[in-house]
Amino acid sequence: MNIIVSGGGTGGHIYPALALIHEIQKHHPDASFLYIGARNGLEQKLVIRDNIPFTSLAITGFKRKLSLENVKTVINFIRAQAKAKRLIHKFNPDVVIGTGGYVCGPVLYAAAKSGVPTVIHEQNSVPGLTNKFLSKYVDKIAVSMKEAAAYFPQEKTVVTGNPRASEILNGDRKKAYDATGLVPGKKTVLIFGGSRGARPINDAVLALLGKIKDKAYQILYVTGDVHYDKVIEEAKRIGLAPNVIIKPFLHNMADVLAVTDLVVSRAGATTIAELTALGLPSILIPSPYVTNNHQEKNARALEKSGAALVITEQELSGERLLSEIGRILTDEERLTAMKTAARKVGIPDAAERLYQVVQTVMNS
Repeated sequence: MNIIVSGGGTGGHIYPALALIHEIQKHHPDASFLYIGARNGLEQKLVIRDNIPFTSLAITGFKRKLSLENVKTVINFIRAQAKAKRLIHKFNPDVVIGTGGYVCGPVLYAAAKSGVPTVIHEQNSVPGLTNKFLSKYVDKIAVSMKEAAAYFPQEKTVVTGNPRASEILNGDRKKAYDATGLVPGKKTVLIFGGSRGARPINDAVLALLGKIKDKAYQILYVTGDVHYDKVIEEAKRIGLAPNVIIKPFLHNMADVLAVTDLVVSRAGATTIAELTALGLPSILIPSPYVTNNHQEKNARALEKSGAALVITEQELSGERLLSEIGRILTDEERLTAMKTAARKVGIPDAAERLYQVVQTVMNS
């Protein structure tokens, strides 16, 4: 079995792709994969680290306003599509799967026009431009959140959840404590802003550090590699509290989430999938700098279910964040209700569901 997978730009597109590959490998250990990503994209590093064959295309995304850059993008798309067609012809895939990001455009379009079975997966509540474009050509569309189904042809669309959710379920608590220095048995708040970090979240956390040392809970604060040096320098100036641990990045997220009671984070699709699969309450601070403001829409959907509290960047401050953390952690009834609501939204067997969609397309 030969399978081409494409997805890139952010971890929100890449991690679901890798999770699906791992699920397919469970069922078909001898399957061969080729991952097609964007040149110089984050996906290259993550895919190669996973020992999956990787090749790249030179491609850029469309601007939403008319510009000369879009003319260049069209030219790049045509060239990338031609290269993708050659790769498809050479690799002879049984199916081509896209998980979002502009690199999927030429790959899935070339596959569909070549008569190869195709599947796309949309992680967010509001689809991106690439998946909207591809929905006209592909055989099946899988979505993580039911809100996204309304944007696609009903007869093609299936709600599967996000396959990343399936990989987060078996965290090792001991490994988490050993790797981080967290104290077992103490309520834990995990604060992070995504793989690159988020400056507004960092600023809010720094503003509350001086008031945290006497709290009964502990904080694991992940700054992102880019921000770590400045944050740790400022934290030392303020005074490092014994119940605050600061890290630049986490490679063992499944382990850490297993010991977490409350998460403060952005509202990316992968984060939402992880939180709901585990039934974790959250305070979500959606990024306003994303297409169609989809993070706030993701977050509001979770808030509506009772699983999360949303604070916009405009509303965010150290004082507000500290107050909301305290309100949730000291109210056991609310904490339990949020956990229950998160679990109801989650689809922990999402990887298996998406695998079944892929199987259906290949066998049709």
